[in-house]
Amino acid sequence: MPVVQVEAQLPTDELLKAVGQLNQSDLEQFVSQIIALRAKRQAPGLPRAESELLLKINEGVPPDVQTRYNELIAIRQAEALTPEEYEELLRLTQRVEKLEVRRVEYLAELARLRGTSLTALMENLGIQPPAYA
Repeated sequence: MPVVQVEAQLPTDELLKAVGQLNQSDLEQFVSQIIALRAKRQAPGLPRAESELLLKINEGVPPDVQTRYNELIAIRQAEALTPEEYEELLRLTQRVEKLEVRRVEYLAELARLRGTSLTALMENLGIQPPAYA
């Protein structure tokens, strides 16, 4: 993970500026870690099943997979994708979609355990639906 230079005593707005220096892949990994940290802090008061589901929900796409996926998307948008890259993009898309489906299944199970809707749970956890949804 890259190193970001910051002052010792850091107000939250300065921390946000420092985080803003991260590239997309590192930012996504950082956000996943922050969400996992929040889940762990909430976990002492949560039943074990909910804690386990929260950890699974926050796993996310592995950073190396996300980085390569983003690279291939950018190449595709530039209309410079080779046939081999196209095949790789298809494989990665399937992998990412499977991970996202599993995440939604975990979210639905957590919503069921809490007796709430999936939408309400996602709002409560600060999870935004994808832009295409």
